[in-house]
Amino acid sequence: MKKVILALSAFCALTFTSCKEDATSKINSENVAAAAERDATSGDFPVITFNEKEHDFGTIVNGTRVETKFKYTNTGNAPLVVSNIKSTCGCTIPSNWNRDPIAPGESAEFTVNFNGKGNNQVQKTITLTTNTEKGTETVKIKAFVEPDANAAP
Repeated sequence: MKKVILALSAFCALTFTSCKEDATSKINSENVAAAAERDATSGDFPVITFNEKEHDFGTIVNGTRVETKFKYTNTGNAPLVVSNIKSTCGCTIPSNWNRDPIAPGESAEFTVNFNGKGNNQVQKTITLTTNTEKGTETVKIKAFVEPDANAAP
């Protein structure tokens, strides 16, 4: 038992004393300056502002395809990137969005197609994956879907 403790003590002593080089000699001043600049601007996120966050199609007949465009502006201090847009189901299809960075003050839009399927009040959420502080933004569409009078019961 004494030999095990002695061996463990020797191992610990070697481990803690083997690094004799000073860590400050390994710091690159260019990297420190770049990190300071990055940290100074790290609080500058793009901010996405929508013309409308929810679009109401009103009353539609079941199976009627409808479409709307959501317009948005980058009101932040950094370029806005919308990397993906998806919906909660396959009946709502977002498309035609700008995948290039949007400079502060610039605007863009995307299209949402809804196939009009459902019963009564229907609401769908569209999620944008962005480089904003939250990382995701959402907009909604809704409609009151009436049964098709010409459809077979």
